[in-house]
Amino acid sequence: MRIVRTVADLRETIGGWRAAGETVALIPTMGALHEGHLSLVRLGRDRCRRTVATLFVNPKQFNQASDLAAYPRTEESDAEKLTSIGCDLLFAPDAAEMYPPGFATNVSVRGIGDELEGAARPGHFDGVATVVSKLLLQALPDVAIFGEKDWQQLQVIKRFAADLNIPVTIEGAPTVRDADGLALSSRNVRLMPANRSKAPLLHAVLQRVAVAVRAGADPVEAVQGARRELAAGGFDPIDYVEVRDGTTLGPPGAGPRRVLAAAWLGGVRLIDNIPG
Repeated sequence: MRIVRTVADLRETIGGWRAAGETVALIPTMGALHEGHLSLVRLGRDRCRRTVATLFVNPKQFNQASDLAAYPRTEESDAEKLTSIGCDLLFAPDAAEMYPPGFATNVSVRGIGDELEGAARPGHFDGVATVVSKLLLQALPDVAIFGEKDWQQLQVIKRFAADLNIPVTIEGAPTVRDADGLALSSRNVRLMPANRSKAPLLHAVLQRVAVAVRAGADPVEAVQGARRELAAGGFDPIDYVEVRDGTTLGPPGAGPRRVLAAAWLGGVRLIDNIPG
């Protein structure tokens, strides 16, 4: 696997593949790779002849400097994992390459980007949309693949890619979970053992909400019960537990629904979602 750090080298490599008639899948990441990320790369290999993973800890999507500073940087081991599963290229730029002096553009997705995560983390999705739009345009892959664990992020990306006519297919991939149901996340390593044993309650509660709502329960009452159960299980604070439209993230209607939650456990913020 080749590692490149400039947009020029990225485009040169992909241009050579294009000249040979090869298709390209892009898998954007912030590193600290786990099996969830690797499953996206494997899906990219199934979809296209070539796979490109990106590794960039994007400062524009962090609300707190301390959270950015604490985010794990594990490029060497990440590269080893990507090499072991046959990834073709790793694009690992630094901040100056992505945001050179004078950079003044912001991509903002109103409505869908203002709800839930957008409300809990103001400006977060502006940072996501800005960096992902750059990555899509820098690489211009056939397909870009994102995990469904960040469901709202996936919908934001689909929205701006369509709005801006970016000629890339945006594809979601199923959430990868531990055997006890906890969604894999780079943040999970920060859970103390006692809290790690409590963490699967988040997924279990979402499952109970989904079952209740499908059976005709009032979503508001189901969500209130979920919040009480999470609080009793040690989650504090609870940013949100909601049943929403699966595409717009607005109030649920006749279409597919999504049950989403974000809550803190021992100082670690966990998010999860399942079909409603």
